[in-house]
Amino acid sequence: MLLLIKTKLATTVLGLSLLTACQYGAEEDTSLMHENGNTINVSDRTDLYNEEGAPNANDKGASFGFVRHQKSGIPQDVAYTPTPGMDREQVANTISSLSVQLPNVNDVATLVTDEEVLVAYETDSKNRNDTADQVKKTALSVVPRYYHVYVSDNPNMIQQIQAYSPLDSTSRDIDEILTDTIHKMLESPQGRALNKGENANGEGYGEMNEDIDDDMKDDYERVRYEKEKMQ
Repeated sequence: MLLLIKTKLATTVLGLSLLTACQYGAEEDTSLMHENGNTINVSDRTDLYNEEGAPNANDKGASFGFVRHQKSGIPQDVAYTPTPGMDREQVANTISSLSVQLPNVNDVATLVTDEEVLVAYETDSKNRNDTADQVKKTALSVVPRYYHVYVSDNPNMIQQIQAYSPLDSTSRDIDEILTDTIHKMLESPQGRALNKGENANGEGYGEMNEDIDDDMKDDYERVRYEKEKMQ
């Protein structure tokens, strides 16, 4: 009888231990997920790759970035549907900060719209086209690939695009204003064509985009042809 009681007691203790361990493991797994239960960020769980913590936890520039998203299995889970927006002010800051570190580039102003990047800069470079190519590719490396980038080494353009900083995509006549500005920027070197299907500004020939892009491509090719004849 005493043996039977001891056996049952041991079984009960073991069962409680396993249940506690399972609950602890479930809490561990749940802690991997953020608010909507669909995101895992390694920075929140350094023990995933190093039990002693991240080796460069205090050096954000040395650490890799990793985020994993999982599609929700609940059709009504609307918390996961919003698309992340882009902070255009921060993007403009990044482009200007990187560009001013380029050789012979001393002053940079960047305007980021919903589909264009306008970069005006002051330079003492002897090879204007190479510098334009470096500035343009710096901007392209920061923005989504559908963006078009226009550059100008005319210092007067810095003040001009700065005047547009209070505007937004809903401002009156904004498309016409930007188109006129881009036409003026195209008078400056734009660097080399990105590839056989895209011009120097990242505009793809025949791409489905606004009509003004086709007009700008024609103007750009005309200006480039006239400059080549003069050389």
